[in-house]
Amino acid sequence: MAEENGAAPQPQAQPQVKMSVLAQFIRDMSFENMVAQKGLTGGEVQPDIQVAVSLDARKRPQDHQYEVIQKFRVTSKNKASDETLFLLEVDYGGIFHVEGVPDDQLHPFLLIECPRLLFPFIRRIISDVTRDGGFPPLNIDTVDYLSLYRQELVRRQQAQAAQAPAQPN
Repeated sequence: MAEENGAAPQPQAQPQVKMSVLAQFIRDMSFENMVAQKGLTGGEVQPDIQVAVSLDARKRPQDHQYEVIQKFRVTSKNKASDETLFLLEVDYGGIFHVEGVPDDQLHPFLLIECPRLLFPFIRRIISDVTRDGGFPPLNIDTVDYLSLYRQELVRRQQAQAAQAPAQPN
């Protein structure tokens, strides 16, 4: 049907975002049970759990494919003695097929949305490994990947500002 004069042109549809998870995998994992290794015994244990998360994404040689890796480092220490109870390190990855995301939004998409999809699986791995390692299963809190991404942007900006030469007045 032809447009009549004076009719507003129809806006072009945004490209539809298509994403699929092609694979998930553990790239590296280590669990150290210090209680068993050192034979720690004694008083009451009050665990203090620290969870550190880092993210990485890279383009794969195939069109529209990206690899996203989440690195979790979980440390449990006894509050009373500051002795380490266990240390768990897991690098968990996914290979994603992503289309329709504008170039300026691809980086945050890969480091926010992709890890969000993988999170339930790595959470389960952490729970199973801590339980199988002789501790109560650790169900880590949901990670706020948007906040993590923003913190990393601020950190990078501060690092760049610190490296920039001082401007003469």
